[in-house]
Amino acid sequence: MAKNIAVSDDVYELLRRVKLPGESFSDVIRRGLKHGTRLSDIRGSRTISKEDWAKVRRTIRDSEAVTQKKLEKMYH
Repeated sequence: MAKNIAVSDDVYELLRRVKLPGESFSDVIRRGLKHGTRLSDIRGSRTISKEDWAKVRRTIRDSEAVTQKKLEKMYH
């Protein structure tokens, strides 16, 4: 049984952007809840500031460097 829900225009736009061909909005929501949202899903949606995006990129880069050092210690 289907239920109607209301979402704001910006949420509708986000859902529309990540909707795959042949997918319903219910499918989009289900997929997002089941698998979590990836950063790439919101790229270009202006839901994150450029400054915050730069912080995220630095954090990822720093995390990769730490992981690389740990791996080098384990295998050298």
